[in-house]
Amino acid sequence: MPEILDGRVLSKKLNKALKVRVASWPRPPGLAVILVGRDPASEVYVHRKGVVAGRIGFLHRQIDLPSDVSEQELLDVVHGLNQDDAIDGILVQLPLPKHLDSLAVMAAIDPAKDVDGFTAASAGCLAQGRPHLVPCTPKGVMVLLEEAGVALSGKHAVVIGRSNIVGRPMAQLLEQANCTVTVCHSRTQDVEEHVRRADIVVAAVGRPEFVRGDWVKPGAVVIDVGINRLEDGRLVGDVHTAEASEVASAITPVPGGVGPMTIAMLMANTALASAHRQGLDG
Repeated sequence: MPEILDGRVLSKKLNKALKVRVASWPRPPGLAVILVGRDPASEVYVHRKGVVAGRIGFLHRQIDLPSDVSEQELLDVVHGLNQDDAIDGILVQLPLPKHLDSLAVMAAIDPAKDVDGFTAASAGCLAQGRPHLVPCTPKGVMVLLEEAGVALSGKHAVVIGRSNIVGRPMAQLLEQANCTVTVCHSRTQDVEEHVRRADIVVAAVGRPEFVRGDWVKPGAVVIDVGINRLEDGRLVGDVHTAEASEVASAITPVPGGVGPMTIAMLMANTALASAHRQGLDG
């Protein structure tokens, strides 16, 4: 049986340590989350973020806006938070309604408060190998791998998916850890053949159980970023967990693997942003 890379256990450990660290700061880190509309999945994610922020002792502010909010109204809210000295991190929950330009909204966030790591400034720093506020999911994956003692240098990593949120920054972080990285996407031919050569597989494609067990190289480490709800109500990842577990040396569960780490890294980024703004070591 493979080692289970349990994000729930690790995230609790990290959040507990962070709570102790920020308790002595002059003021608590402040996180503002903007939720547009009533998408059920987004509401769940935002609620979880708020609960964790409260447990750690952060100032947490949730701003709920109607689904028909104008882009200018949303931008005005972002600009107001940019000027709020009590707020260190701004998160706009994605996806946004189709009439809103997500890139324009992300671009309006002060890079010093970009705790999601989605602005062009954050992406540019990461691309240049000097990351500051790194996208939370890829950052969480790297912490999971480090905690598990997975050796990365010289290994072949395959990332399935090239989104700006997960796939692209994930590939950059793995390359900076001295992996040789292959990025597969919707136009990649023979994806399974690329996966079969991988020492580390990161699946972030949004297709339930896309990666089959016979694609996985014996002994490979499998990171499943996906979370998909099937018609029967079950939650599954982008990897067929049962099959992959027959050959992988380590694997993340779904749920309970990458998801909790994403929220933990959001808290870590908020604390990092707050430390810089307060002139602390962090």
